[in-house]
Amino acid sequence: MSHDDSTLGSSAARPGRWDFDALRAGATICLILAIPFSVLGLVVDGVNLLAYFGAVAGFIIGSGSAAWAQQRGTPLTHGLVTAIGTYVVAQAVFVVVRLITDRDVNWFGIVFTLSLVSFAGLVGGYLGSRLQAKGFVPSSRRSTQESG
Repeated sequence: MSHDDSTLGSSAARPGRWDFDALRAGATICLILAIPFSVLGLVVDGVNLLAYFGAVAGFIIGSGSAAWAQQRGTPLTHGLVTAIGTYVVAQAVFVVVRLITDRDVNWFGIVFTLSLVSFAGLVGGYLGSRLQAKGFVPSSRRSTQESG
């Protein structure tokens, strides 16, 4: 088997800076946890603060998952990229919807929230790195470690 053939099997064997499987999984968790809180804050009056912190918690959990699952040795970077990338994509959709429905866009609020989401990505990245340092391994890697 050539070197190229052996790298096709798992993301751990692929060279490169990014573990795209971990980024995808973390972004999915961010979206599943953070977007409902964001929509809740837009739709229901009086729950803005709860929705805001719920969304930030979703970004911490999602970025922490990406940091924990990554196999490149860069948990903080994976946490940051997951949180910021997911936020930017979701915000782009929200901005387009607001512009189409002729509603105001609070650009300052978007940038301010981006700074909090970045911090959430760092916190998630740190938590993910601590899980790795303590020896906790995602279940998808447990089976390959036990058989290898």
